[in-house]
Amino acid sequence: MSKQTAPRALTSVAPKLVELTDDVLFGDVWERAELSPRDRSLVTVTALAALYRTEQLGFHLKLALHNGLTKEELGEALTHLAFYAGWPTAMTAVTQLKSIAEEPEGPESTTTA
Repeated sequence: MSKQTAPRALTSVAPKLVELTDDVLFGDVWERAELSPRDRSLVTVTALAALYRTEQLGFHLKLALHNGLTKEELGEALTHLAFYAGWPTAMTAVTQLKSIAEEPEGPESTTTA
């Protein structure tokens, strides 16, 4: 998978946000050696699920699978999260995970930050 970037379609609306996403978030923060991409994905997925940020969650679930987390590990993390962030939040995230894990083309396609 190539380096992650913000959706090009957003450039016409918020060019600086796209630039910061590309240069700072994916170009710096995600590249820092103190956490592996796998660990960063686990943190990001659980934060997005806990905060019910479902629009970004699908992208990051796909990225997490690409970064080495298994469907079972993500399912376990989201099950654990249910007790801290709420049952509906976890069920929504697990439903997205199931859908992504069952995609015929696999979890490789990612289109948003």
